[in-house]
Amino acid sequence: MRRNSANLTFNPAFNLIPALLCVCLSVTLPSGFARAASSEPGKDVQADAGPCMAAAAAADDDKTIETCGALVDNEKAARPDRIKALTARAGAYDRKQMIDRAIADFDTVLKLDPSLADVHNARGEMWRRKGDRPKAIMDFGAAVKLNPDHAAAKANYKSLSLELERIGALMAVAGKPSFDCRKARRPVEKAICADPALADLDREIGASTFRAVREAKDPRQARELQRAQDDFIARRNAEFGRPGYDLQTAMRERLRQINGVDGY
Repeated sequence: MRRNSANLTFNPAFNLIPALLCVCLSVTLPSGFARAASSEPGKDVQADAGPCMAAAAAADDDKTIETCGALVDNEKAARPDRIKALTARAGAYDRKQMIDRAIADFDTVLKLDPSLADVHNARGEMWRRKGDRPKAIMDFGAAVKLNPDHAAAKANYKSLSLELERIGALMAVAGKPSFDCRKARRPVEKAICADPALADLDREIGASTFRAVREAKDPRQARELQRAQDDFIARRNAEFGRPGYDLQTAMRERLRQINGVDGY
C-alpha cells in the first residue's frame, strides 16, 4: 500500500486523533517536545509543535484549535509541522460541527501537499455531509487516483457514484405517473398528470404494488395484493370529484398500506 508524505490515516468515522498519534510517534523530538535552540549564535529557533501534538493526542478540541492555530500562524513552523497542525485543527473543528472551517484547513493542507490521499478522502466526506456531491466525488476520485488501494476512498467513491446514478434515474421520471398521460381519459387520470406531486405518488404506488406482489409468499397472497390495488383504483376513479374526497390523502394512505407504517 502506498503511503503519502504526511503518514496520515483516516478511519471511516473520521476520527483524526489516532492518525495524529501515529504521526507524533513517527517524529523524534527532544525531551519536552520542544526543539532546542541551537547553541550557534544567529540560528533561528524552530517553532515548537509539542503543545499542538499534545492537545490533539489528549482529544482536547478547544486546546487543539488554540495551540495548533498558533503553530499554523507561526512563520518559523516547519512545513510538515504545519500540515500536522492544520490536520489536527480540522479534526477538532469537525467534531465541533464547524465543518466549513475544517474544509478550509484541509484546503490549505492540500495546497502544501496535494499528494495526501487521506486528506482528499476526508475532505470528500465533509463535502458529502454538506450535500455538495460533485465536490465530494472529485475528492474521492482524487484519493483513489493517488492511492488505488485506499479502501475508504474506494468505498466512498462507489457508494456516491451509485447514489448519483439513482438521483439521475429519479430525475428522469420525476413528475411522471405509472401510466402514459397521452392515453389519460378519466378526470382523475388527467388530474394526476397535471400535478407532479400526485404523479410521483401514483408512480410510487405502482412500484410498491409491483414489489409487494413479486415478493408475495404464495400465489394466493399475490392475488389478494393485486385485488386490493384494483379495488383502490376503482374507488379512486368513482369517488374523485365528489365532495369531501381528497385524492392526495387517499393516495398517501394507499402507499402507507402497501409499504407499512415504517415504509419498505
